[in-house]
Amino acid sequence: MSLLDLSRWQFAITVMFHMTFPAITVGLSIFLSVVYGVYWRTGRPVYLQMFRFWRRIFAVGFAIGVVAGAVITFQMGLNWGVYGARTGPIIGPIIGMEVVTAFFVEAGFIGVLLYGEERVRKSTMFLSTVMVALGTILSSTWIIAANSWMQTPAGFKIVHGRFEPTDWVRVIFNPSFIWRWPHMLTAVLISAAFFIAGISAWYLVKGRAKGFARRSMSMALGVAALLMPVQLYLGDAVAGHELPHQLSKLEAIEGNWNNGNTGFVLFSVPDQEAARNIAELNIPCLGSAIAKDLTCDTAMPGLKLTPAADRPDMAATFWGFRVMFLAAVLMFGTVFAATVLRMRNRLWTARRFHRFVLWTTPAGILAILGGWVTAEAGRQPWIVFGQLRTSDAVSHLAPGEVLFSVIGFSALYLFMLLAYIAYILRTMRIGPERDDPRHDPPPDLPGTDSARFAEVPGPRKVSEPLVSQEVTTR
Repeated sequence: MSLLDLSRWQFAITVMFHMTFPAITVGLSIFLSVVYGVYWRTGRPVYLQMFRFWRRIFAVGFAIGVVAGAVITFQMGLNWGVYGARTGPIIGPIIGMEVVTAFFVEAGFIGVLLYGEERVRKSTMFLSTVMVALGTILSSTWIIAANSWMQTPAGFKIVHGRFEPTDWVRVIFNPSFIWRWPHMLTAVLISAAFFIAGISAWYLVKGRAKGFARRSMSMALGVAALLMPVQLYLGDAVAGHELPHQLSKLEAIEGNWNNGNTGFVLFSVPDQEAARNIAELNIPCLGSAIAKDLTCDTAMPGLKLTPAADRPDMAATFWGFRVMFLAAVLMFGTVFAATVLRMRNRLWTARRFHRFVLWTTPAGILAILGGWVTAEAGRQPWIVFGQLRTSDAVSHLAPGEVLFSVIGFSALYLFMLLAYIAYILRTMRIGPERDDPRHDPPPDLPGTDSARFAEVPGPRKVSEPLVSQEVTTR
């Protein structure tokens, strides 16, 4: 593999690993804010139980996501130094705003969110959860702004080979940002909703913590049911506003090499070198119908319209879109079935549906990863579309060193991902029963030495005096 291939793989692996965690934590932070707000308003213990349980999973995912995000920033300077030097006047301030307005907000309130319960007022606790959620939203906003500018660059001029801003409004609110940002925000909310619903369904299948599981699942599927139709509209809007600027991406998504196909290619094995599909499954007239023409007369463009040197990799773009699209169809069908069951008062008795929802837990994450593969692979061979080629933006490093770092990062990310999954499974096995505030020990009475009532390991007789562990050890 060439230096360019190795550098692209390293960055792609890092981004894919990082995106797994915001796909969960952004929506979870908003869910925590809502749940704690309801608890503060109603005082019902089940909502505090929900807050405590989901906070555990949020905290670890948030920490890993921050670490992986920092690695992305370093790789932009190390592996893509030419890109950093040429786009720095634009990308640098945007990333800087992400740090100032988002990361500082999250860092300032995350401690209260994690450790402030029963140490600060409920109003302060609620404010902290809201501020952490706001920080995650701001973070995604600036990241999408930077990436959208790379997709549809605007508001700049090139001076001595460097991109310099001429209009910051056009830089940030470039043609694709206006639709990509709500599309991505809605995606992470839906992803977190299915993550919550899937884990809650497991408890319903096992017959554990039913009050906790029902409320968590009900809220998650309710939010997903409201957002899925909106997301389908936003996805269509993104295609309508971004793809006209990137016709080669549209051609690769459709999976056609030649013009004239009015169908929808559902399955394909592309041969990039020969510019043909080795095998494909085409649904007649569906492509025309998706283009809002039911007469079967609208043909899809082929990738041969783009010169060979400017063609993106069809396999990555085609399958990235199919993963996103099919996952969206699966989630839409799930929330539709959940709505029907809810209206028929069968949502909590349909055990087969609970098992099915359990298997849809990662559906939102897969959809987001598929969407990012589509966006990034479809932009190639440009790192700033139409302005700067990826091959001209890579740092001139020794391929052996990059290969070593690719292997090292891949092994580390795999270990961290498996550790996070193991932590989630362990948390699920322990269950939310320990988080029920009705099982909390009574608060210390004023003027009482709490050490006298400390739990001493091991059995003892009632008449045995309380002896601290420190004295016993001595």
